[in-house]
Amino acid sequence: MPLNWYQDLQTLRLVDGPNREPYDRTLLFRMYSYLERHGELYYIEIKKGNVYIPIGDVTLESDDFPIVIGDSSFRGKGIGYQVVQALINSAKTQGMKKLYVQDIYDYNSGSIKLFEKCGFIKDKKTKLGHSYRLTLHST
Repeated sequence: MPLNWYQDLQTLRLVDGPNREPYDRTLLFRMYSYLERHGELYYIEIKKGNVYIPIGDVTLESDDFPIVIGDSSFRGKGIGYQVVQALINSAKTQGMKKLYVQDIYDYNSGSIKLFEKCGFIKDKKTKLGHSYRLTLHST
């Protein structure tokens, strides 16, 4: 299923920018291997009956916080918010002081709303958007 997400042109535009070529299995494997080495990689799943179905992925690392709801039918339903909030709490528990999102494209209004709702603020201008940061306070 994750391969389908990264072959969808609309999802690719949100995640990797305009004119991105769809992923093949090799590129998908390299991406997930990189994310696993540099942070905590998770699949985002929903439960239907007794079965968990992956609908996206997210990685918690202090220098970037990539999240994708790959199944577009689940976007805008608050799932990303719940996931980001849970990982912010995990980051606090781990003693992280700040979290960054390297780049959210200005046309990706869903991600902008999500991260701003979670307390992230614009940090620096990037080629097509902005980076965002969140200063963590102990609970």
